[in-house]
Amino acid sequence: MKKDNQGMMLAVMVSLICNAVLFIIKGITLVIVDSLAVAADLGISVVALGISVFLYYAIKMSNKPADIFHNYGYGKIENVAEAVEGVILIGLALAMFFQAILHLIRVGEVSSPGIGFAGSLLGVAINFWGAQFILKLADKHASPALHAEGIHFRLEGFISMAITFSFALVMVFNSFGLSAPAQYVDPIATLIVSAAITVPSVKLLRKAFMKLLDASIEESGQMDIIKVLARHFHTYCNFGDIKTRTAGRKHFVDINVIMPDHISVKKAHLIANTLKHDIASHMSESEVVVHIEPCARDCSFVKKNQKCPYAD
Repeated sequence: MKKDNQGMMLAVMVSLICNAVLFIIKGITLVIVDSLAVAADLGISVVALGISVFLYYAIKMSNKPADIFHNYGYGKIENVAEAVEGVILIGLALAMFFQAILHLIRVGEVSSPGIGFAGSLLGVAINFWGAQFILKLADKHASPALHAEGIHFRLEGFISMAITFSFALVMVFNSFGLSAPAQYVDPIATLIVSAAITVPSVKLLRKAFMKLLDASIEESGQMDIIKVLARHFHTYCNFGDIKTRTAGRKHFVDINVIMPDHISVKKAHLIANTLKHDIASHMSESEVVVHIEPCARDCSFVKKNQKCPYAD
């Protein structure tokens, strides 16, 4: 396995282990503490654990080389992983929302808020550490699936923080004998959590869906291509029909380059290869194709009967 792939698999294993630990912590907390917010948080961890398993196979598949069935490789499986995560989280947020409304209508007392506070606080620490670790490797390997997982961990961290605060508020209300308003804290916290999940999940799903439609590479990447072409402009006549697309962390670039009609095919291919390698060096996990076309002799120099500036 390549060193780059080992780094990505390490991120996936960290995701799996962290989600498994969080699942155990939240499960134990829910048994002791009768809390809708903890139940919702446990549901998120169940989803996260399933997504981590799917992500493991998605990263392994995305590293497979192109073959006769998939000429451009399996990179888009990472975008599928993004989309699946977005859809599941949106569904979970909606379920949490309706449960919170029902609990607001029929409120109940939260038992052992101190244990809930401790369990949620531990979840905050694990989630934020996991988010930092995974996002660092996601940026290093330009992996959209790992980036989505890192954002998911960070989101869970904020959710656990909100639940921790809700337990602290319940303990404060109980200490002042305000048990009636304390009963509303748990469902209100669940409503906040469902809203916190929905917004970024919709953005994640939209981003993944657009990439599945063969979206072009990001603007900074397109500017890198133009800079390379400008740097080599003295070797060819013109360029056009630049097409780019993404498939997971992989980038595909297709360019037409007009060559002077007097140069040999060998020299034209040498220029094209130089352009290809220079563009690829500015983009990780990229596949660049440069098509060469002969000059149509319709430029201003020919029309004015002037010497071609590319002639020896």
